[in-house]
Amino acid sequence: METLETFAATFVSQLQQPTLAFLLGGIVLAALGSRLTIPDAIYRFIVFLLLITIGMEAGMEIRGAEWAAMLLPMGFAVLLGVGIVAIGAALLTRLPRLQAEDGIATAGLFGAVSASTLAAAMVVLEGVDLPFEAWVPALYPFMDLPALLTAIVLARLARQRRDGGGGSRVPLRGIIVDSLKGSALSALLLGLALGLFTRPDSVVESFYDPLFHGLLSVLMLILGMEAWSRLAELARVAHWYAVYAAVAPLMNGLAAFALGSLAHLLTGFSPGGVVLLAVMAGSSSDISGPPTLRAAIPDANPSAYIGSSTAVGTPIAIAVGIPLYVALAQAVFGR
Repeated sequence: METLETFAATFVSQLQQPTLAFLLGGIVLAALGSRLTIPDAIYRFIVFLLLITIGMEAGMEIRGAEWAAMLLPMGFAVLLGVGIVAIGAALLTRLPRLQAEDGIATAGLFGAVSASTLAAAMVVLEGVDLPFEAWVPALYPFMDLPALLTAIVLARLARQRRDGGGGSRVPLRGIIVDSLKGSALSALLLGLALGLFTRPDSVVESFYDPLFHGLLSVLMLILGMEAWSRLAELARVAHWYAVYAAVAPLMNGLAAFALGSLAHLLTGFSPGGVVLLAVMAGSSSDISGPPTLRAAIPDANPSAYIGSSTAVGTPIAIAVGIPLYVALAQAVFGR
């Protein structure tokens, strides 16, 4: 009962915060037929600034962190990335009237990580005074890359079985290189390297940090408008994708919360770190995933995997998932 009350209080307070308010505002504007548009170039620039900021702050923290404390959460991140895709693909490829490539691509997108959802969760944790290790966002590629690789490999294998082809090798090295060249991972890894090997503390404090919250609110507005526009696309494909997109974020996030709690018991992983691990697992990629999967699984229908992610998965991950994990952390860890 106490957990439910905490969740309700956290959720109500979230409605008053810019993160969720701007997301809902974007949905309302689009639903009312507003002609407001924000150029794609501005969206990409905002994402770059958010990710490079997250990367630099993580890198600066890693410089003085104990690597032993990071190994278990890293291993759990990899396990979650692979496991979410494998389970999701096994489910979606067995449901009636679903194409195998569509189901695998959808599972891949939900196994990968949303940079915007991660950034939103970090701001929320600051607001509720739930501390986390600054290196936790650096777990992003350890979940994102294995998830995308798993989806691409499963799609190649499914296509070979369908076409009756032999067991030709899947070019894992090429997939890894292409994924690392993606805009999202490139920005995050650049920031991580700068934080690790240089001293960007002053520029982060004077330039990047002051911009972070404002730019995030604009990004949430864009995502809200995009979510509404994708609903029409999602309605044209099998409704199983909408069901999966509504359930998977919370199931994946709760599984990650359980693993994070185990890491807390074994290594002292922070409650805020547990929440961020759950948020990453419960999110669906909005930056690195779509272009990677479009190129690697061309037979998959973008309306299925991008529509389900943007129209349903991301709003649920932000509006329900983040308050849920915060409430659980406060109840379980007594914060």
